[in-house]
Amino acid sequence: MSTILNYINGQMVPAKSQETLDIINPSNGKKYTTAPSSDSNDVDEAVKAAQTAFPLWSALSIDERSRYLIKIADRIEEKLDSLAIAESIDNGKPVSLARKVDIPRGAANFRFFGNAITQFASESHDMGTAINYTLRQPLGIVGCISPWNLPLYLFSWKIAPALAAGNTVIAKPSEVTPMTAFLLSEICIEIGLPPGVLNIIHGLGDRVGGPITSHPKIKAISFTGSTRVGGTIAKIAAPMFKKLSLEMGGKNPNIIFADCDYDKMLSTTVRSSFANQGQICLCGSRIYVERSLYEKFKTDFVAKTKALKVGDPLSPDTKVGATVSKVHYDKVLSYIDIAKSEGGKILCGGTAIFPEGLEDGLYIAPTIIDGLPNDCRTNQEEIFGPVVTIMPFDTDSEALQLANGTEYGLSATVWTNNLNRAHRMAKDLEAGIVWVNTWLMRDLRTPFGGVKSSGVGREGGFDALKFFTEQKNVCIDFG
Repeated sequence: MSTILNYINGQMVPAKSQETLDIINPSNGKKYTTAPSSDSNDVDEAVKAAQTAFPLWSALSIDERSRYLIKIADRIEEKLDSLAIAESIDNGKPVSLARKVDIPRGAANFRFFGNAITQFASESHDMGTAINYTLRQPLGIVGCISPWNLPLYLFSWKIAPALAAGNTVIAKPSEVTPMTAFLLSEICIEIGLPPGVLNIIHGLGDRVGGPITSHPKIKAISFTGSTRVGGTIAKIAAPMFKKLSLEMGGKNPNIIFADCDYDKMLSTTVRSSFANQGQICLCGSRIYVERSLYEKFKTDFVAKTKALKVGDPLSPDTKVGATVSKVHYDKVLSYIDIAKSEGGKILCGGTAIFPEGLEDGLYIAPTIIDGLPNDCRTNQEEIFGPVVTIMPFDTDSEALQLANGTEYGLSATVWTNNLNRAHRMAKDLEAGIVWVNTWLMRDLRTPFGGVKSSGVGREGGFDALKFFTEQKNVCIDFG
């Protein structure tokens, strides 16, 4: 793999300090490349480039900006296999998942917003002798900060609408998984994206994310990550009156009623529990099952989970790969110990795994725990790993109370064939997204985001384009 570099003003450059970070392959625990350890000096250089580029980029016609984004989408699709392998090595996820989901979604994000901007319309209001119309204009320079769990997928989810709307961008990928952001830099050079329009800076959160958040020339921050970091960003950015979009943690309930389509529910619940090693903010980590179905579900769910192959992410039949980093691996294992101390019973998993030839990799067996109260730490705090809890319930109202009983409110899943119940639950669940009889079925036109400690604002569709623009009302009197 290539040595990773920053992408500033259309050029690949090291950090001004020449400092680097070791990038570890989580499947074997070994260093495989380095990335710049950038700081505020690199951010300042990127902001200068973005300032210079903004007048020209924002003045391009919508169709011209659209064509650049479509070209990026085309190149991502052409490089599908190499990008999927890079994502798997960098993140530890199964290459089959990266090939099927992560990289295609990265291309889809650029293609979607490249097309969406051509359909983005403003409003007008006729007063009889005057007319009001609304302009939506780009903000200027914006900051995009993305996480490690879906590296290209979520990086492009922010960058694409910001660019489509006419902004120039300072973007920070996670320092844990920087490779596909670097490869995106190469694609931008290949397709001739004008210098300074997109700038990608690698480094630690306090040394890069902090200066991006506090820089007076950066008008908005779009962040996906932990609630703790989101709170820190809000404390810095809010007094500066920056626009903020914060997509943060989740502790999502999966509510299973006895009248569900059982086979579909079971296979989907295995996926919604352990896809990407449970490292998806939308995974259903708290599973509530109607009591009459509980014992059957528990037996079948454990059996299907035990059958999942854990191992080399580059193997085509691997279903569960490595956790992303040693720090995160230790955190997940510590929560399993917490669950035991709280009286939880480990039904399967609960241990690290050491595949032959990959003994230094960061593997954890998919873990199912029951016997815990809803108010314990295991059921209240985001673990973000291959760990789920299961608990029975007796009534609809009890299921709703359990599901809403955390500080988080990102997503929820409901399994029932009772139409009235489905609508009632969807209305009363405290979540930004509710799936009924499915999981992770996404339409890019829909709003995405959470409530409570899970976030502020919405991404996706025209909501993203609205976030990255400022409204201006114009009133003309022609009476």
